Amino acid sequence: MSERPPAPHRDEYVAWRTVTTRWRDDDAYGHLNNATYYELFDTAVNAHLYEATGLDVRRLPAIGVVAETSCRYFRELGFPRPIETGLVVDKVGRSSVVYRIGLFQGEGDHAAAEGRFVHVYVDDTDPARPVTAMPEEIRAAVVPLLRPPG
Repeated sequence: MSERPPAPHRDEYVAWRTVTTRWRDDDAYGHLNNATYYELFDTAVNAHLYEATGLDVRRLPAIGVVAETSCRYFRELGFPRPIETGLVVDKVGRSSVVYRIGLFQGEGDHAAAEGRFVHVYVDDTDPARPVTAMPEEIRAAVVPLLRPPG
């Protein structure tokens, strides 16, 4: 069996946002509910897109739909402390973007969890929603988040 990769370091991320945790975010065991991690990933990505483009991305003719998500857990998170979300882009394609989102709480430079989040752009003007090219406004917002080489 191969060794588990270490938790990602804070330096791996490009854009940051602080999110307030809520009482309801914790589960019966007193730590952040698994579903909440995915809400945080979605919020980190879409809040960045809104701010970087200045647009309501839901109203673009091509919209990003989630094609894949995953999460690696390294240590517990929970209420009442805020969570810092770090965002980086691993790949920008013609019609897709691969994001990684690190979740940090309290002191320390290693993520408590890291999500992988893939957007694929579809034509929202067509009821069949075929895959289409990513809007240039979105491309301009995600290219600066590409992981620095090294």
